[in-house]
Amino acid sequence: ELAPGSFLAAVVDALELGPPVVISPSLSGMYSLPFLTAPGSQLRGYVPVAPICTDKINAANYASVKTPALIVYGDQDPMGQSSFEHLKQLPNHRVLIMKGAGHPCYLDKPEEWHTGLLDFLQGLQ
Repeated sequence: ELAPGSFLAAVVDALELGPPVVISPSLSGMYSLPFLTAPGSQLRGYVPVAPICTDKINAANYASVKTPALIVYGDQDPMGQSSFEHLKQLPNHRVLIMKGAGHPCYLDKPEEWHTGLLDFLQGLQ
C-alpha cells in the first residue's frame, strides 16, 4: 500500500535539503513513488532499485514526471523486471540491469552499483 507523498515532502522540508536525489530500494517504493508523482514534486533525481508498489501508479502519473531517473535492478530478481515494466513509463529514464545480481543488487555488485550511480549523479544538472 502506498504511503502519503507528504511524508517525504515533510522530511525534505524539515531538513532544508533543497531538491534531493532519492534512492529507493524495495519497500521504500511505498514512500518514494507518491512523492515522485505528487504535483509540484521537486526532485533532482530518482533512483528506484526494484521498488514495490510500482503497479499502484497509473500511466498518466508516470508520464507526467519530469525528474531524471536511473532504474536499477538485478537480472536474477523477478521483482526487478515486474517493477521495470511500470517504471519504464517514466519519460526521462535510464536503466542499469546488473547481471548476476538478485534483489539487493547493490550488495551483490557494489562496484557496478557505485559506478552506475556516480555516472547518473554526475549527469544531473
